[in-house]
Amino acid sequence: MIRTVATLLAAGLVSLATVLPGTPARARDGGAVAAGVIGGLAAGALIGSAVANSRRPPPPPAYVAPSYYAPPPPVVVEEDCWYERPRVWDPYAGVWRRGPRRLVCD
Repeated sequence: MIRTVATLLAAGLVSLATVLPGTPARARDGGAVAAGVIGGLAAGALIGSAVANSRRPPPPPAYVAPSYYAPPPPVVVEEDCWYERPRVWDPYAGVWRRGPRRLVCD
């Protein structure tokens, strides 16, 4: 869409420039018109080569289909079991801390 608008705008400007009357060329300009034309061609060549050698955007990421797994089986805990957090000695801090949860059964 942006390229189309830019192309139409450039075509409109070129057609407008050809329709409008220009100033008559004068011999005493000392080659200013030729220098302008050559400079414009050089600038166009530099910009065109910079655009042509620019990096392309990366491809879009591939779609990965969702995968489904069976839910884990329920944990069956007998009535005489419970979880405890025993105290654990932390040698780096030099204090007793609460440890990981453990299932304790009789």
